Amino acid sequence: MKFWKSVVGKLWFTILSLVLIVLFILTVLLLEFIENYHVEEAEKDLTQLADKIAVIIENHEDQPLARSITWELADNLTSIAIIQDDKHVWYSPNDDNHLSSITLEQIKHDRDLHKALTDRKKVSKRAVPNNAGSDNERLIVGVPYEKDGKKGMVFLSQSLLAVKDTTKHTTRYIFLAAGIAIVLTTFFAFFLSSRVTYPLRKMREGAQDLAKGKFDTKIPILTQDEIGELAIAFNQMGRQLNFHINALNQEKEQLSNILSSMADGVITINIDGTILVTNPPAERFLQAWYYEQNMNIKEGDNLPPEAKELFQNAVNTEKEQMIEMTLQGRSWVLLMSPLYAESHVRGAVAVLRDMTEERRLDKLREDFIANVSHELRTPISMLQGYSEAIVDDIASTEEEKKEIAQIIYDESLRMGRLVNDLLDLARMESGHTGLHYETVNLHEFLEKISRKFSGVAKEKGVSLTEDISVSQPECVFDEDKMEQVFTNLIDNALRHTESGGSVHIAAQIVKDGLKIDIKDSGSGIPEEDLPFIFERFYKADKARTRGRAGTGLGLAIVKNIVEAHGGSIAVHSSIDKGTTFTFYIPTKAQDDV
Repeated sequence: MKFWKSVVGKLWFTILSLVLIVLFILTVLLLEFIENYHVEEAEKDLTQLADKIAVIIENHEDQPLARSITWELADNLTSIAIIQDDKHVWYSPNDDNHLSSITLEQIKHDRDLHKALTDRKKVSKRAVPNNAGSDNERLIVGVPYEKDGKKGMVFLSQSLLAVKDTTKHTTRYIFLAAGIAIVLTTFFAFFLSSRVTYPLRKMREGAQDLAKGKFDTKIPILTQDEIGELAIAFNQMGRQLNFHINALNQEKEQLSNILSSMADGVITINIDGTILVTNPPAERFLQAWYYEQNMNIKEGDNLPPEAKELFQNAVNTEKEQMIEMTLQGRSWVLLMSPLYAESHVRGAVAVLRDMTEERRLDKLREDFIANVSHELRTPISMLQGYSEAIVDDIASTEEEKKEIAQIIYDESLRMGRLVNDLLDLARMESGHTGLHYETVNLHEFLEKISRKFSGVAKEKGVSLTEDISVSQPECVFDEDKMEQVFTNLIDNALRHTESGGSVHIAAQIVKDGLKIDIKDSGSGIPEEDLPFIFERFYKADKARTRGRAGTGLGLAIVKNIVEAHGGSIAVHSSIDKGTTFTFYIPTKAQDDV
């Protein structure tokens, strides 16, 4: 900032200008006063001397002697002229033609001097005699007198050069004092303006720091006057701003954390329809929509048409609006509520909830009820039909009755297994698995499992092999539950593998745990069904599994048993290439059993 535009420059210039104006006025008035004073003193002295000469002339009979006495009374700078009856004029010997140049005619033409002659009154006047320069101004004083009936005037003339010399000498001192005063005033004004404006400059710097976000700025308090009080108020304002800004930042961070941790998407929309704030779930929704519409992600101020229409309805009606929309195979519920600024609507907030899982659970629940009904209806219908055959004596021979009774028995066992599976699954999902750990010889255990299914595999023409690569044959787990896992997985593999195929069981110790692979060369599982095969009653490709026994609960039970052991299970499959189920359970020491 330039000096002249700063507060210091303006204040310094104002003080200096004020002092200069005052000094100028005082100097002019003082010089005028001094000059007038000296002139008045000279006039007073001349008037007294003129009165004295008039008295001498009036009191002496010998007029020549009286005039000689009067000539002695005048100094070298004073000239005397005595005029009698307006006819006779006598001049002092030292008159250097200043008064003698003033003739009677000129006196008559001078209003003041002529008035003194006619009215016989005292007169005082500053005049420049004829043929004299302007620097030879003189003071002329006239006093009337009367002697023996003869009237006259005594005129005294004195040069004002001495007065002017005195005035010039005094003027030099006055200008010297004024110059010193100006210099001192300049330094004092600069010092005063700098000292007065120093706190203001600090406040300006503090305000600039506040504008940059440095709310801990503190202004030094140098005085106890109004500026000091202003500095105290400024510091208090800074503390209050710092407190409120920190509070706002905390609330903003808290709100941001809440929005970021929400499972639901949140979009804040301005009144013109532009997006102001989004959280990660909402951003994923918008990115999916941009991808579907082949839009650039930078065009982030656009909403899907359904959301725009819902936004307009919410703003126009000032009521909450809701729709359900599908995007990339996922179901979304969009709830739009108006936002208010005092009494008018300033925008809206949209809450997005991914309902895909809920809709899938609803579908699974419906499928569960349908599957349970179907699984129970089939054996009940068979029980009812064959029971009626016995009651109605349709089975005539003993062999037919035994066959019917065997079918009724098998179907009742199937219903029992279904009910037991449901009870076991419910118990496992509620955390009441009730595992009974024991030390098991892995070789003997897998051989038992192989013998259990060797007959079925041979009957179907499927090769059942095993590979046990373990250095420690003994493992700790619940033998019954783990046998149920192997039974379900191998049974599934055999049912979905055609004649000429193979089922391979591999076991190995990895990372303090037991890893089991059950691989078949069957028909495989579609990729889109893989994430759901461990759900209850879920059957991959219903047409492909139609006619094959199974309740749809086996894999759900397998997953719960493996997870109850602290392990995990995964599946890899390709259509017409086969499926591999891999599960891992951590080994336990005998002391932990």
